[in-house]
Amino acid sequence: MRNTVTIIAGYTFLEGLRNRVFGLSAVGLVCLFGLTEFVGDLAITESSQINALFIGSGMRLFTVATVALFVITSMTREMNDKAFELILSLPVARSTYYFGKLLGYYALAFIMVLLTGALLSIFVGMTEASLWGLSLFCELGIVIAVSLLSLFTFSNVTVSFIVVMAFYFLARSIHAIQLISSSPILEFRTFSQEFMDFLVNAMGYVLPDLYDFTRSDWLAYGVQGHALYHVLLQTAIYLPLLVAAGLFDLYRKDL
Repeated sequence: MRNTVTIIAGYTFLEGLRNRVFGLSAVGLVCLFGLTEFVGDLAITESSQINALFIGSGMRLFTVATVALFVITSMTREMNDKAFELILSLPVARSTYYFGKLLGYYALAFIMVLLTGALLSIFVGMTEASLWGLSLFCELGIVIAVSLLSLFTFSNVTVSFIVVMAFYFLARSIHAIQLISSSPILEFRTFSQEFMDFLVNAMGYVLPDLYDFTRSDWLAYGVQGHALYHVLLQTAIYLPLLVAAGLFDLYRKDL
């Protein structure tokens, strides 16, 4: 099983190379670097920190969208070309196939994180860039698992990508939504407001705390130990749950 997982992961990584995912990432980095230099020239003070904040936030969104779209389109193409059925016609378990694809996508995400960290190290220290990159890798790991789950559930590129992006932006903004819903400015609360408050809090309990992942202020003021611990704990909780849900959907999928 270990050899099969490694082989599937290797072919998945090669597919990323042939689809020029890293070339696209390099182009995105170059464009962001040019914009960063322009923004840094406009800053009066702390230009290095502003450059790091700008390129960090931009590359986080860019890598998340690129990885999610590549995972969804890659899996869709493999299913449409009947490669998925061909692999499973061999003595290969569906869990082996799933973990092989997951490992290959993680390898692609790791290379993209290294490229981003190398560029960030120009503006901040190597320690800050490395810890920020570790958090980004954890964030991409959750996004990859959600992308696979979404595709196995909906089997449509457009719907799956919209679901993944909705999940991502909602998870990153749920804390702000909770603060707005519980605003003490309101003099009285209606039933609808109480219901919306309950619904928002329920989503806050279910969704991962992605608003604490890969924060841009870490690049300017450093990473606190408890913040990184919270990121690793959230990843250790939600990643196995998403992987289990993805495997469940894969096993119940009819060929």
